[in-house]
Amino acid sequence: MDLCFTQLRDAAVADIVALHNDADVRRHLPLAIGRFDAVTCRHWIDQKEAHWARHGYGPWAIVIGERFAGWGGLQNEDGDADLALVLSPPFWGHGPAICHEILRIAFDELGLASVTARLPESRTRTRGLRRYGFRPDGLVAIDDIRFARFRRIAPERSRPFGFSAEPR
Repeated sequence: MDLCFTQLRDAAVADIVALHNDADVRRHLPLAIGRFDAVTCRHWIDQKEAHWARHGYGPWAIVIGERFAGWGGLQNEDGDADLALVLSPPFWGHGPAICHEILRIAFDELGLASVTARLPESRTRTRGLRRYGFRPDGLVAIDDIRFARFRRIAPERSRPFGFSAEPR
């Protein structure tokens, strides 16, 4: 697989708009309300770019074989680096390899102590997250929609000096 992470501003707005309006994708995005058009997309990209400036990490555009596959990366959610991944249906089978690379960057390059992932309560299949070492870490609500939160603690070799493995 020819996987590449690029800045969201380098992706075609039309590709991002098509992804966010895909019915199969939106089914898994309970916070997606209303139409996602080019104006909304440009504002969304600006917010994601500002996230990079504030936190030193953020989401990328994901390119596989020179085709826009979706977006994903880490987003600060209430002080946690939260793994986000939104792929176009033809690329859904690439999720595990993409998650592996995001986690490698999180722990080996950024030195993060942990990474969270949030799934809407309607998503009951969590075996994939558990395979990557994520464990249940409570429920959270965003805009009155409940999500199951999972947390992956950094591998021993990547933990910053003095880090305690005790969950918060």
